[in-house]
Amino acid sequence: MKADRLFRKIIDKIRLLSRKDRESYLLLYSILGFVPRDITLYRQAMTHSSSASGSRKLGCNERLEFLGDAVLSSVTADFLFSNFRKEREGFLTKSRSNLVCRERLNGLAIEIGIDRFVDSCGVRAQHNSYIYGNALEALIGAIYIDRGYKQCRRFLLDRVFSRLGDIEEVAKSDKNYKSRLIEWAQKNHKEVLFRVVHEEMRKDGAFFVSEAVIDGEVCGAGEGFSKRESQQKAARQALSGIDG
Repeated sequence: MKADRLFRKIIDKIRLLSRKDRESYLLLYSILGFVPRDITLYRQAMTHSSSASGSRKLGCNERLEFLGDAVLSSVTADFLFSNFRKEREGFLTKSRSNLVCRERLNGLAIEIGIDRFVDSCGVRAQHNSYIYGNALEALIGAIYIDRGYKQCRRFLLDRVFSRLGDIEEVAKSDKNYKSRLIEWAQKNHKEVLFRVVHEEMRKDGAFFVSEAVIDGEVCGAGEGFSKRESQQKAARQALSGIDG
């Protein structure tokens, strides 16, 4: 089996040399560890909606991101189920959320070099944006269509999860600040709600400002290029005040 995989890698490298656009293939190969069959899928995965307009929106990475998110969730669930055999469902659910949270995905995407490919497609990340993490999910969607579930799983285990270090420690960490704040409020009989106080459409996409309100008092504020991002930041600020 290992010999077959080694042989395929050698063949892939030979094929790379004959490509007209081998620079793009070489960059993708350094990220993926294999040569893509349909490079247009991967280019689409790296195309943010801010670089498309009108009917061209169908050519951006949002649909692939939707698919990749589902595949990522499935692979992560499979991975946790196999590696934490004595843990209950609640632990597995929370651990999955911790492993694939936006902040962590964005960092992992940069580590494996997705930022270089996104930038080469003419899109640059803005502040407060998880554009690279979203592109990673879209990339997973592209791999799924191009190579299937097994290749997605291999890519995630070999290229992504392997960078996390102590998986158990990461799984038990909790960066879902909104969930943590809601849990704290329930335990302390507090009323917590999140509200969007500002929303605008910028050149690079929608922009939101949200507040975390506890018992009628604003305890945190956050901004971002999605409601979820702005609310997570508002919740983190609120939690820092509580912990402090």
